[in-house]
Amino acid sequence: MLVYFLCRENAGRSQMAHAFFERLVPGHEVRSGGSEPAARVHPEVVTVMREVGADIEMRRPAGIDASVLARADLVVSMGCDDPAVCVYPGRPVEDWDIPNPAGKPIEEVRRIRDLVKGKVEALSRRIRGGGVAAKREPVPAKPARHAGPPRTRLPGQRW
Repeated sequence: MLVYFLCRENAGRSQMAHAFFERLVPGHEVRSGGSEPAARVHPEVVTVMREVGADIEMRRPAGIDASVLARADLVVSMGCDDPAVCVYPGRPVEDWDIPNPAGKPIEEVRRIRDLVKGKVEALSRRIRGGGVAAKREPVPAKPARHAGPPRTRLPGQRW
């Protein structure tokens, strides 16, 4: 399953959700992006995430990738304050309506972090309980190749 977290700058809310999802829902793919990516993750977000053992300082905000959007099983908007992260014709987007932590006091950023974590924990329970289904079938494994002796062609035999 691929979950795609979106927000305006990909420098706060979606980065927190991305990091929590990696930790809480192993075995699934997660990506995040923004409609107007910032140059770096907000420093106050790096600080509060480090407090809970998640180092996201080296992550770089990314734009919204159309190919990831097309493959995503679930698209989550951190807040529909920007139609570019909420409106995709024919594709439902789950809106979490989380305030933007940019420029907020550290106590408020901690509250936002905890809100994001709670939402990701609830999503984790839904995924494990079958409440969120992958939109595509898993790719079947390739059959194992025969490991017997090399084949020998006999005179007059065609392959």
